[in-house]
Amino acid sequence: MAKKEKKEKKSEALIEVKFTKKNYLLFGAGLISLIIGFILLRTGDIVLAPILLVLGYLVFFPLGILLK
Repeated sequence: MAKKEKKEKKSEALIEVKFTKKNYLLFGAGLISLIIGFILLRTGDIVLAPILLVLGYLVFFPLGILLK
C-alpha cells in the first residue's frame, strides 16, 4: 500500500502549479511584447517587430511558466 500512496503523491505534485506575482508579471510583459510586436509588424517595421515577438514567445512566456 505504501507504493501506491507514493505514486499518488507524485502525480498530485506534478499537477499542482502555483503562480506567484512574478509569474503573472512575466506573462503580462510577454503579452505586451506580443501586442506591440504585432502592431509594429502591421505598420511595416521589420527590425523591432520580430525582436519583440521572439522575446514574447521565447523568453517571457517560458520564464513565466518555469520560474517560481
